[in-house]
Amino acid sequence: MQPFRIHTGRVVPLDRANIDTDQIIPKQFLKRIERTGFGEFVFFDWRHTPDGALDRSFVLNQPRSKGATVLVTGKNFGCGSSREHAVWALADFGFRTVVAPSFADIFATNCAKNGLLAVVLGEKEVSDIMQRTTAAPDYQLTVDLEQCRVKDNQGFSAIFAIDEFTRHCLLEGLDEIGLTLEQEAEIAAYEARRQT
Repeated sequence: MQPFRIHTGRVVPLDRANIDTDQIIPKQFLKRIERTGFGEFVFFDWRHTPDGALDRSFVLNQPRSKGATVLVTGKNFGCGSSREHAVWALADFGFRTVVAPSFADIFATNCAKNGLLAVVLGEKEVSDIMQRTTAAPDYQLTVDLEQCRVKDNQGFSAIFAIDEFTRHCLLEGLDEIGLTLEQEAEIAAYEARRQT
């Protein structure tokens, strides 16, 4: 897993609450077993018209969103089913972090296990970021996991909370396998004793 320490990136504002995982990655695209290849289908039903054409009015289809790596959205993001594919799709699309007033618990856990930082800020702070993004199409945020701070170069700054275990894993790029391998010497010693 790629470590997350300090990331600066262009912001995409998706001002909707209660976005469920079926909207993030619709069920018809869950046919792969790899964690890659889902990005092109992220928010598919919103990004396309019923006839399959790109909906130019949707924020991810606008030029301002090209290369964006920070998604700012409404409360209860990632609700619905527990599909880990939603996180895979966001990461494969290029997002490194999602900022929202709240996340569904399973979605937030899946984010942490896949190197995508879920940042919880207050509704007023998220609203402030949305307004700043609307006013400046090339708006960027710096998300600093070392200091647990989100800031821009125009005076916005906010602290976020994250449990220390999740923070450690993200900073070090450790998924569950990586955590286990931190104990590799002890595991090898145990296996050596067990074989005798």
